[in-house]
Parts: sequence; structure tokens; C-alpha cells
Amino acid sequence: MIPVAANDVAFSFHAVLLTAFTLFQISIYDRGNQKVSKIALAIVSVSWLSVAVCVFVGIPKHSWLWIASCFNALQVAMTVTKYIPQAVMNFRRKSTIGFSIGNILLDLFGGLTNYGQMAVQSIDQNSWVNFYGNIGKTLLSLVSIFFDILFIVQHYVLYPSRKEVVSPNLDVEEPKGH
Repeated sequence: MIPVAANDVAFSFHAVLLTAFTLFQISIYDRGNQKVSKIALAIVSVSWLSVAVCVFVGIPKHSWLWIASCFNALQVAMTVTKYIPQAVMNFRRKSTIGFSIGNILLDLFGGLTNYGQMAVQSIDQNSWVNFYGNIGKTLLSLVSIFFDILFIVQHYVLYPSRKEVVSPNLDVEEPKGH
């Protein structure tokens, strides 16, 4: 049996609400010249196709646990997919300016407390089922913590904020006669 606590359900509900709110904002605010990339459309299309296949295969067999496992795998894959571009962009720019480290610190705290909760429950129940019974939750926390640490190292160690940053693509001309 997969251990699911009330806070797991609350976390999922919270994530769905915030995602819906973000999608609502995307739909109403002006995007100027920005267009959705072909790669993003492909990722979204493959994700929805995966959801459809999982649902259509799982529902007739009443394989709810298998469907939940498919969704867990998709969530872990999407988490990796969303973090990689930011890490690459930080690396290419050699900067994290404009990147909110506060959310990363909160995410790291959440991931670590999640592992703490699972450890306390495992000790209390004298079983490690909290870690291997819900592999999606375990992997999601592991991936998040890995990228959180990467972003923290990028922000504070590799590319610390400087007082004055000049973009390498800008040609700045000195005013003449002043």
C-alpha cells in the first residue's frame, strides 16, 4: 500500500490550483512578440498523449495504482524538463541575475522536510515503505533537491551577484566632449 498522508493530498491540490492560476495568467496577459516554441509544444503534446494513454489503458482494468504511477513518472520527467533550461541558461550567461533564489530556498526546505517526514514515519512504523512505496514522491523530492543545490551553488558560489554587470552583447559608446 502506498502511504499517502493528508499533507500529500494538500500539496497536490495546492500545485493544481497554482498551475491553473498560472495558466489563467498566461491566457489573459499580453505576451508581445513571444511565441510558444516548437519544443515546448512538442513536450506538452507528448505529455498529454502520455496522460491519455495511461488513462485509456488503466481505466478499463481499474488499475488506479498503475495510473498514479504513470502520473508520478510524468511529474518527475516534467520537473527535470523544467529545471534543465534554467541551469543551462545560468551556465551560458555565467550569471543568475533576474533569477529568484528565494523560491529555490523554499523548495529546498520543502524537499528536505519531506524526507524528514518520511524518515520519522519510517522509524515510527519500523518500515521503509515510505521511501520505496511511493517512488514518485521520493524521486520528485530527490530531483528537486538536486536542482535546488545546483541553483544555490550557481547563485552563491559560481556566479555571485556583482554590483555592475555589463552584457557582452551591448556596445556602449562613451559620450564625446563631456
